[in-house]
Amino acid sequence: MVLLLVLREGVVLDSALAKHIRSELARCGSPAFVPARIAQVDALPVTFNGKRSEIAARDAVNGRPVRNRDALQNAECLEAIANHPVLRAPPTASVSREPTPVCGVLPDVEQLRKDLQAICQRVLDLAPIGWSDNLLDLGADSLAIVSLLLEIESYAGHPVPLSAFLRAPSIEGLIAVLSGAEAMTAQQLGRSGLHVRALGPEDVEPVCRFLEESFRGAGIDATKWRRLFDHGWSDHTRGFMLFDGNALVGFIGAVAARRQVNEEAVLVCNLSSWVVRAQYRGWGMALLASMLDDANATYTCFTPQPSSWAALIAQRFKPLDSQRIAIPPLLQAATLFGSTRPMISFDPAVVRERLTSHQRQIFDDHAAYDCLQLIVVDGPDYAYLVVKRRDQRLAASRLGRLARFLPLKIPYSDILHCSAPVLLLRHLERVKLAILRRQRTVALVAEARIFPVPPRGMMLPMITCFRSPLIADGEPDRLYSEIVLLPI
Repeated sequence: MVLLLVLREGVVLDSALAKHIRSELARCGSPAFVPARIAQVDALPVTFNGKRSEIAARDAVNGRPVRNRDALQNAECLEAIANHPVLRAPPTASVSREPTPVCGVLPDVEQLRKDLQAICQRVLDLAPIGWSDNLLDLGADSLAIVSLLLEIESYAGHPVPLSAFLRAPSIEGLIAVLSGAEAMTAQQLGRSGLHVRALGPEDVEPVCRFLEESFRGAGIDATKWRRLFDHGWSDHTRGFMLFDGNALVGFIGAVAARRQVNEEAVLVCNLSSWVVRAQYRGWGMALLASMLDDANATYTCFTPQPSSWAALIAQRFKPLDSQRIAIPPLLQAATLFGSTRPMISFDPAVVRERLTSHQRQIFDDHAAYDCLQLIVVDGPDYAYLVVKRRDQRLAASRLGRLARFLPLKIPYSDILHCSAPVLLLRHLERVKLAILRRQRTVALVAEARIFPVPPRGMMLPMITCFRSPLIADGEPDRLYSEIVLLPI
């Protein structure tokens, strides 16, 4: 993002003023408003009725022909904008620094200050940065902080604890972390008034209201958000909160449950909601660090936002190598004419009676929620399925005039769990038609990785990731997650 400035006569844009502007935009607005480059210009393009033309300025900044040039009263300013040295300059080159310290031996404090200052200025694209400047107050968001810590880890040759850095997010604080000094005192913590603490029973209602307000576009009210905390699948900590004084400004939650992995009970924590007020985005990493405090635990994330993806990958999450397949009716018509006809039952008593003790636990845990549970029996073999009815929301802006005639939500059936994919594939069309009729949906959707051979259908992107010392890529399913608990 580029900021064009017209300053008062005699005022010149220098590094100090640019730093102040970025800091104020982050403080009063959001890190999303902090520009990558700031350019001082003599004039901005305006139309003949005196209105500024953002379209013309954007075209000039991006080096494109200006579309509304004839409607401007000062079109000559576009040439200066298009050729401005700040806008046409290549990205900041890497700052040369001392070789990476060998065997963890750091240079003296003065040299370490200079090296860290150079790294911070290069990664955050800000200069100058003072040794005691709060890097979060300069507009650095979560992803920028992740990039910065990765650079510093590469320089120092050993990990930089995120939680320690967040207690004093400055160059001096980084020096204390790298030097192993116990400089993260309560006084430093109190400089910002920000602190993280675990969710308690008395916090559930305020957090639910916070989530309702933060995810207003999802249309989920506080009553439904409460399901994240009332499921009873485990007693594990269900979230951490970020406070500025007494004000709740951020939250990260997890749906935790004991799962069977290689006949062993493993605690799996699924990150369910991660949100921070815009002006505190850099502190979102403090919440994530609190949640991921156990290096031996298994964590999953089935609904990450694009903005959180890089942060999760930087915390050693691995993408699940999969896509979704949308399977409309009659694409597998050949499976209707197999040598055997399966028995398909949705009767809870019939389904539960056939299941193993482990599967019965899954059945009981999901019976209270809007999940369709069924069994497909073929001779001595059976497949146990858990399916959720979901809606694919369509953007009215993309439909244009058709939005008046077409539904904005398309219902589909999503397979969250299947105990026998080979059997399901053998009778896919019959099972699919039974599910679609039962849930009144238009297509069956499943992860491609559950099938030994993907069936015909429309491949859809799927963004999920996990971190585990025990579970392999193909093992995590989407049971015991916010997909079950919430209408998403």
